[in-house]
Order: sequence, then structure tokens, then C-alpha cells
Amino acid sequence: MKFEAKLFHELTVDELYQIWRARAQVFTMEQRVYYLDADNIDQKCLHCFLWKDGAVIAYLRAFYDDKERTTVKIGRVLTTTHGLGHGRLLMEKSMLAIRECLPHKCLALHSQSYVVGFYEKLGFAVTSEEFTEAGIPHREMEWRGE
Repeated sequence: MKFEAKLFHELTVDELYQIWRARAQVFTMEQRVYYLDADNIDQKCLHCFLWKDGAVIAYLRAFYDDKERTTVKIGRVLTTTHGLGHGRLLMEKSMLAIRECLPHKCLALHSQSYVVGFYEKLGFAVTSEEFTEAGIPHREMEWRGE
């Protein structure tokens, strides 16, 4: 298993294909979320992923969410396998890569409500009431660790 953190222009065609394949597999096929995934944000993102046997098995993207470039938002977090620790490994390695590549004051994400505890173990704290995004209950969270 290999961890990668790349800006959009650094991705190979195969990596990009495998990222979009994994996103379709998890968000469209598993979670039945129907939305336009090609949202013109990928081009300004740091793409972090675990790569195994030619496939993306865990992925997230991170990007500046404000003009001042003080807030980095993590999104499209997924694993294609569950219960094997790939999500935690992805987050730990990605948070280091984000800190190095996208200097920021605030690290934020929208967590699906049922996985809030996962992010809390990584140092994130809930900062909002529950809201619906893409038909799924979510909570805003910010990283409070060091």
C-alpha cells in the first residue's frame, strides 16, 4: 500500500481515473448520492490517497475554502474497504501532507453524522448543528489538535 499526496496537475491519467472510479463506487453506488461530482474544485485541490494493486482504496481532497487562504477544507473522504484502518491511515498521513502543502489556520470538514466519532478520535470537534447535505445528515467539524 502506498500513500500519495498530489496537486491536480501532478496526477497521472490513471490516478485520476482511479480516484473518480473510487468516488463513484462509494458515493454513487454504495451511498446512492446522485450529484455532479465534477464540480470544478478538483483542479485547486491536494489529492491524498492510498494506492494498492493499481486501485485507490482510500481518498480525500483538500483545498482552501476562503480567499484569505486560512481555512483548508477536507472533502470527498472515502474508503473502498471498511474496518481495516485505511481511513485512519489516510487521515493521519493526509493531515501531515496538508500541513506541509497548504499552510492554514483552520482545518475543517463536513462529516456524515454517523462517523463523527471517527473524526473526534483524530482531534476534530463538532462546530455545528446537524444539517442535510446530498440527502445525508452531516455536522461541520474543525480540527482542534496540535
